[in-house]
Amino acid sequence: MTDTTMRIGVIGGGAWGTALAQVAARDGSPARLWARESAVVDAINQTHENAPFLPGVPLSPLIAATGDLAAMAECDALMLVVPAQYLRAVLDAVLAAMPGRDVPLVLCAKGIEAGTGKLIAEVARDLAPAAPLAVLSGPTFAREVALGHPTAVTIASADTVLAKRLAQRLAMPMFRPYLSDDVVGAEIGGAVKNVLAIACGVVDGAGLGQNARAALIARGFAELTRFGLARGARAETLTGLSGLGDLVLTCSSIASRNYSLGVALGQGRAAADILAERTSVAEGASTAPVLAQAARGVGVAMPVVDAVCALLAGEPVRDVIEGLLARPIAAEFG
Repeated sequence: MTDTTMRIGVIGGGAWGTALAQVAARDGSPARLWARESAVVDAINQTHENAPFLPGVPLSPLIAATGDLAAMAECDALMLVVPAQYLRAVLDAVLAAMPGRDVPLVLCAKGIEAGTGKLIAEVARDLAPAAPLAVLSGPTFAREVALGHPTAVTIASADTVLAKRLAQRLAMPMFRPYLSDDVVGAEIGGAVKNVLAIACGVVDGAGLGQNARAALIARGFAELTRFGLARGARAETLTGLSGLGDLVLTCSSIASRNYSLGVALGQGRAAADILAERTSVAEGASTAPVLAQAARGVGVAMPVVDAVCALLAGEPVRDVIEGLLARPIAAEFG
């Protein structure tokens, strides 16, 4: 079997999982997609559209959806595209459905597990210590990927052979993977930028202007870098697609779930009310308090992240902003 015929399975039938299945099927190869919701499975198989999560996007007929995890056992690699806080339970169920197989796992969620403070790769390693692991991350809005708009991503793995095989399998003229062996850096960029996107949304929701948003992106990126380096990431990874690239995308568009959450917070709405009315997950809301705790654990100051935590906990927007701006004057670097 050649690399280009690697059978791809996607675990997770949301917008991003569906978009990745579309990428996997775009070269004429079949792709299998597992979804928890029977309505999603039926819609993809019958109408070739994921109406609940990616409406209006025609999907390849080569995508076969299923609600049976055992049906994923014939895949050569599994892309795990479920929210970070559900990954442990879903992966446990996946492994139970295919005992004895150490199929490569491609981690596509962005976040830090609440309760343990572990990155997604660490969670996967807990459950599947022998499985080859890779991380796929970068500036990717699901709808644009599914429609075939130009996109570049990072595929990071300590197993460079696996990373190359995945890149060869997924690469298309409009979907360009870049390779890395810095798994920690790729994960931290994706997790932290979600929290910073909430902060940028707050700036716009509160009408604080574009100067403030630019300053917040720069200072937020400084926080991301400090934390990443403290956790063993490489600086060049953090300035790449999975770090700065993803940060720029999600901090500047209402299409970002985290940014739009921040806009609503900046307008004075309560976080609980905003999240309760959504069907999609804003990972930054779950990641923020875990990230703040993890930063304290390694002695890294992240005042923007702390401010997001305060807003999510219900503190008034004006009070949080005034507190952030009243911090002592300090050197920009060092």
